[in-house]
Amino acid sequence: MAALVVGGSNGIGLSIAQELSKQEKVVIVDRENPAITIANSDYIHLDLTDDNYDALNHIQGIDKLIITAGFGRLALFQDVSEEEFIRQMTVNAIAPMRIIKRFYDCIHSDKPFYTAVMVSIAGFMSSPFFSTYAASKAALKIFIETLNTELRCSESNNRILNVSPGSFQGSRFNGSNKNNLELLSPLAKEIIERMMNKEELFIPKYDEVFKNVLERYHNDPIAEGIHSYEYKLRRIKESQDKE
Repeated sequence: MAALVVGGSNGIGLSIAQELSKQEKVVIVDRENPAITIANSDYIHLDLTDDNYDALNHIQGIDKLIITAGFGRLALFQDVSEEEFIRQMTVNAIAPMRIIKRFYDCIHSDKPFYTAVMVSIAGFMSSPFFSTYAASKAALKIFIETLNTELRCSESNNRILNVSPGSFQGSRFNGSNKNNLELLSPLAKEIIERMMNKEELFIPKYDEVFKNVLERYHNDPIAEGIHSYEYKLRRIKESQDKE
C-alpha cells in the first residue's frame, strides 16, 4: 500500500512524506514540486484553489491520507481582502472536505485506513489577527469531530486524526524562508504514530502550553482573546523593529 500526502512539498507535509517514504511508496500532491528529492515517491500537481480535482481520480492503492496544506498570515480583518479570505476558506477548509469526500469510501470501509489532517489550535478559540484563518480551521475541526462521530456510530474502526499545533519551528509557515527537516522530524514521526494508532486529536505541547490556554479561554473567552491580541501585537512590533 501507499500514502498520499496533500501539501507534501514543504514544511511538515514534506517531513511526513520523507518519513513515510522510508517504509512505503508516497504520492505527494501539491501546487509546486517537492523542495527536496524524496526516493520512492511520485508527484502530482494540484492547486487546491482550482475547481478541478480530477488529478486525484487516478490515485489508487493507498491506505494513508495526510492533508497538511494550508496558509494564513497575521493581519487584522480590516486588512484582509475578500479574495484572500475566500482563498483561505477554500484551501484550509473546503479543500480538505473535498479530498476526504473522494476517499471517504476507504475511510468508511471495514479495511484499515489511516487519515490525518493538519488543523490548528487557532480553530479552538477566538484568534485576533487570525480571524479568517481561525474560522477556516474551526470549520475543519468541527467537520472532523462530526465525521469521527459518524464513523463510530456506523461501527467503523477508522478515525481521522485532527493535528492542531500552535507555532512550530522548521516550517516556512512559521516565517522561515526554508524548511528545516531536522527540526520537523520529531513532530512528523509523532503525527504518523498517532495516526497509525487511530487517535482523534493531537495537540502538540498540550501539557506544556495549550492546556492552560484552553482552560483560560473556557473560563473567560473575552479576557483570553484580549491577551491573544496583545501578544500578537507585540510579536508584530518586534518583527517590524528587526527589519
